[in-house]
Amino acid sequence: MIRNWLVPIIIGLLAAALAWQGTLMATPYVLMSKAMEKVGGRAPVNSFGFGEPSTADNQPIVRPSPDLSYSSCAFDLSKGPVLVDVEPVPGHYWSVSVFDARTDVAAVRSDRETGGKPVKLALKRFSQRVPRDYEPVQLDYNKGLVLVRILVSDNVDYPQIDAIPRKARCRVADTK
Repeated sequence: MIRNWLVPIIIGLLAAALAWQGTLMATPYVLMSKAMEKVGGRAPVNSFGFGEPSTADNQPIVRPSPDLSYSSCAFDLSKGPVLVDVEPVPGHYWSVSVFDARTDVAAVRSDRETGGKPVKLALKRFSQRVPRDYEPVQLDYNKGLVLVRILVSDNVDYPQIDAIPRKARCRVADTK
């Protein structure tokens, strides 16, 4: 009697294992795709979008910090490397994070590493060439998200601070 059920049980276990593995592999891509739509959807691909301060009614990301200002750029490297320029924010914590299509962190730069200088990143695939004055960030996928965060401890400072990230640029490099 056990022999009659052995093959179906093995097939069922194999199907369950394959479904589990497939779900584990697909989930990061699905999550990043949704994040790129929601957070990166504030602006066209390869350009920065800017949000208002987070409130209970305005939450562009899951559990946003109400004392952080967020800017984002959904990027696509299929037309060439993408150059990211972010100005420093004097007297405030700020960071630039690059996430690939699988949600992995490809690069992080903050006020602590830059010494008050701008961040100049060139997001690229293996064969793409980038300008020399940009720091190359090698990516395994064409798509991802750049997130700029700035600590705004007092909302009175927000309009002044908000003007700085609005100077940030995210654009396809002119490789000619």
